[in-house]
Amino acid sequence: MKYQHNFNPTISDEDIFNEIQKEKELIGYYNLPFIDTKEYKEYAKNVKQKNIVVIGIGGSTLGTYAIYKFLKHSRELEKKLYFLETTDPIDIKSKIDMIDLNDTLFIVISKSGTTVETIAIFKYINSLVSCTKENTVVITEHDSKLKIFADKNKMQSFEIPKNVGGRFSVFSAVGLLPLAIVGIDIDELLAGAKNIHNDFFQQKSFYKRILKKARFLVEYKYNFNINVVFSYSSRLEGFNKWYIQLWGESLGKVDINNTRQGLTPIGIIGPIDQHSFLQLIVEGRRDKTVTVIKVENFDNDLKIPEIHLDGLEDLDYLNGIAFSDLINKQADATIESINNLGDIPCDVITIDGVCESAIAGLMYEYELLTSLCAKFMYIDAYNQPGVEAGKIILKKKLEKNSN
Repeated sequence: MKYQHNFNPTISDEDIFNEIQKEKELIGYYNLPFIDTKEYKEYAKNVKQKNIVVIGIGGSTLGTYAIYKFLKHSRELEKKLYFLETTDPIDIKSKIDMIDLNDTLFIVISKSGTTVETIAIFKYINSLVSCTKENTVVITEHDSKLKIFADKNKMQSFEIPKNVGGRFSVFSAVGLLPLAIVGIDIDELLAGAKNIHNDFFQQKSFYKRILKKARFLVEYKYNFNINVVFSYSSRLEGFNKWYIQLWGESLGKVDINNTRQGLTPIGIIGPIDQHSFLQLIVEGRRDKTVTVIKVENFDNDLKIPEIHLDGLEDLDYLNGIAFSDLINKQADATIESINNLGDIPCDVITIDGVCESAIAGLMYEYELLTSLCAKFMYIDAYNQPGVEAGKIILKKKLEKNSN
């Protein structure tokens, strides 16, 4: 992994690192890269169904989708992974119409076991096909109502640890089980996360740069409140969605001084959005930091053919260029144009390639960055009182309608 930046805050990191070390004993996601994957792989090798449907929402699906989206076109996967994660009836119907439900394994994921959206979709699935221990597996907390349901119906269940929040759960059963079933190497995933973990907690190069970045983002949050992730690969579209939830739900909080905090996440895709959002970055208000994410090796040799088009001879310089080189040159041009302005904070993450360790390392990096920013803001990264308030209101409305 290569990295470059154009900001340089200088504040001692010792106290913050000690706080993170203490938190590591209580918050479970830090140690997920070291878990034993045997039970997930054992279960996966016995799955006969060709279609795998994850029923969940938010943290129960976004991380898994990010990894699957990044890797699926570079792997010969025998099984297909689908996500039912919205109560939009058109989306539900269109996805189900594509799937042979009689050749499907349903993975129902809810940390609390009572997520309204998840249970609503699961109820609908049960009206279409008989959900039994043969075609349904549950991932939830060990004492949830969904676990009770699974036990009563003799369904296999896997645990989400109490101290692992949903948006930080991708390296638990939430992500590892469905990814293992479709054929993604979950040990390589954890190896990528483990490399980042070890580098950070051994205070090596990654530790230094991520502390510097987190401090800058927090110290200058009133100047640069919007954090733009500019991913130069369409395969990172899922990562962008996951990052937006992680960042928004973790950092939009009230701090210990009753002051409202937050850094607004935006995820865009290059080169598509360099023809739109880049204009706002370059000539709009100076309220944004930019992180450009590049992929060094796309593992694809697709090239622009040696074709001459009448009237377009001036563009023959494109002939023979690999599309992977073109997209990286587009990224480099964007980076250079931003840096030339001198007043837009910008950093660049270059991941090695389209592989398990690369995407996992990137995601674990953002989990650590989120935790660090929260520490600097004096907020709790792992609760979500704003979301919970909405859930309570929704439940009351639904209960009222049913009476």
